[in-house]
Amino acid sequence: MDSLIKKKAGHPRPALESDKRLIFILDRDWRIESCSQPLPSPFGQGKEAEGTECERFFETILGQRFQGLKEIIRERVEKGLAVGEIETEIAPVEGSDHRLVMHVIPLFYKDGSLRGAGVLLTSPFHGRHISRLVLDSIADGVFTVDKNWRITSFNKSAEALTGWKAQEVVGRQCRDIFRSSVCGHGCILAQSIEEDLPIVNKAIFIRKKNGSILPISISASPLFNAAGEIIGGVETFRDITESIEKELILESISEGVFTVDADFNITSFNKAAQAITGYTQEEAVGKSCHEVFQSDLCGTECPIALSMEEGAPTGERTVYIRTKHGKKVPIAVNAAPLTDHQGNIIGGVETFRDMSEVLQLRKRLSDRFTFEDIISKNAQMQRIFAILPDISKSDSNVLILGESGTGKELIARAIHNLSNRRNGPFVAVNCGAIPDTLLESELFGYKAGAFTDAKRDKAGKFAAAQGGTLFLDEIGDISAALQVKLLRVLQDKTYEPLGSNKAVKADIRILAATNRDLEQQVKEGTFREDLYYRLNVVKILLPPLRERLEDLPLLVNHFIHKFNVEKGRNVTGISQEALALLMRHDYPGNIRELENIIEYAFILCHTGEIRAEHLPEPFSTKKAAEQKKGLYNFTSPMSLEEIEKQAIYQALERNKWKKMATCRELGISKDTLRRKIRKYGLKRRFPGAVLEE
Repeated sequence: MDSLIKKKAGHPRPALESDKRLIFILDRDWRIESCSQPLPSPFGQGKEAEGTECERFFETILGQRFQGLKEIIRERVEKGLAVGEIETEIAPVEGSDHRLVMHVIPLFYKDGSLRGAGVLLTSPFHGRHISRLVLDSIADGVFTVDKNWRITSFNKSAEALTGWKAQEVVGRQCRDIFRSSVCGHGCILAQSIEEDLPIVNKAIFIRKKNGSILPISISASPLFNAAGEIIGGVETFRDITESIEKELILESISEGVFTVDADFNITSFNKAAQAITGYTQEEAVGKSCHEVFQSDLCGTECPIALSMEEGAPTGERTVYIRTKHGKKVPIAVNAAPLTDHQGNIIGGVETFRDMSEVLQLRKRLSDRFTFEDIISKNAQMQRIFAILPDISKSDSNVLILGESGTGKELIARAIHNLSNRRNGPFVAVNCGAIPDTLLESELFGYKAGAFTDAKRDKAGKFAAAQGGTLFLDEIGDISAALQVKLLRVLQDKTYEPLGSNKAVKADIRILAATNRDLEQQVKEGTFREDLYYRLNVVKILLPPLRERLEDLPLLVNHFIHKFNVEKGRNVTGISQEALALLMRHDYPGNIRELENIIEYAFILCHTGEIRAEHLPEPFSTKKAAEQKKGLYNFTSPMSLEEIEKQAIYQALERNKWKKMATCRELGISKDTLRRKIRKYGLKRRFPGAVLEE
């Protein structure tokens, strides 16, 4: 339109000379944005209209009448209402009529906010014809009605959308033509007249001439004359079939979907999103997504912001949001940027689903594999879980063997908690952490004067554990002299505090643990054989973490929950990439090492998922790719032979290299297993562990 205006500006002609119309657009500040031809005198022929204050023009055109009409026009347009058929006279302009008819129509943005106004000036003799041409040039359907709801005009677009011709509908009531469910008490135009305000973009269904149903978005406004009297109404409508189909698709999706503009204000919000968050579409649209979701990721780690910044979709992440009612809900989110036809990013879209049930199922699964705070689905650990209740019911001594960090104290506590002594004390002593010279007094206590600094009596750990359980960790580190005294307690159930010659009865159960090979120490003479057999009534061997890697995801989730509670964090889980890195590690420090790794990750990861970059240095992607030849590689491609090799190796490890058990698991013969072991050169890297009783 601007190019046409500029082209015609080079050939000025008297205002309203041939086409008998003057159309110009006003902005929100009542300044003229554009004009279809040069303004009439006294602005001068050929003078550009843009930027001119419209009041000067109205005063010129309307003269003294303008002061009376100014407030009416401004008030109506500010409310979004049209003003029509203001007839006035202007000073004679060569080649033009002395009388004009003015129509003022409000203009809206797509979001329904007022953009400005359009003004049409015509001669009274050509007004009807020109108005028809203007209406027919509009892409939306437009029709007007009089005070009796009879159609007075019906533009070309309205004809195309409905199938009716103007001559067929003019003079008939609009409800007979549109046959909508809102006709009558729900009439959009009637509501607009009653509220004295325009109604914009209401979605309704009408019937076309052929009886088919058409979804339309309709806007309605009363039509006033210059005196402020209602003379009818005007309605515009457009076909929204395509957007309805898209909306129906979105509404049928079980996942929540919402979109935002470049300022992160929500522009759409589907039914699933409403159900998950508790916010209605009306409450959410227009608000910042942070106001609605209140997630810990909002800000620098916002998925939708990252996708808009990088211009690419983000991977799935699990976060916590707050619903309208304040409830914390875990959701899995995916985000992607929205672009226009030129590829410019204009906003973003995010899909999310409620993870509450998934997390509950995970918890049930975790509970299924949890025994007295010990988590494992490993077959050997499950066998230990199965016999622990029976072991706990007796008062027999138990020897728990396993590498450092495998959870020996947890097993000891589980035995105590399941025993008849559970209401008594559980006292743990790390024999390796106390100097041998102090350990005796620490265990048995002492009397005043027993040694230089013994100013008063002090009870030892045996006395503290009376009626309960005493757990002696690192029993393999005690001296030969202390072994003798401990043997007496186990045999006679009595002990003597230092400096006393009176035996004290010990009503305790002793559980011992060590990461040493006590049998080898017995052979070497560093550990008493009789003490070994006194302790070794029931022996439990705990497998190292490298032999029960199937437990690693459960343990990771357990530690994440633990540190969330301790540190007041909201970490939701661990990414697949980070978990794959952890699965490749040998864990010489076992479960304690894994716990330290997750605690380190909590320093860098404040919310969301633990990712690879949050793990300590040894787990960097580059180093992790160079290590771990014997275990599964979860990211690198493998040949079928390599997959078979790994499967056989893992089965052997799970079954402690017992050939028959491995054959049963894999469903192959013993000869086939031997042949595969020789073919792939499989060797046992770590000593196995079995449960003995």
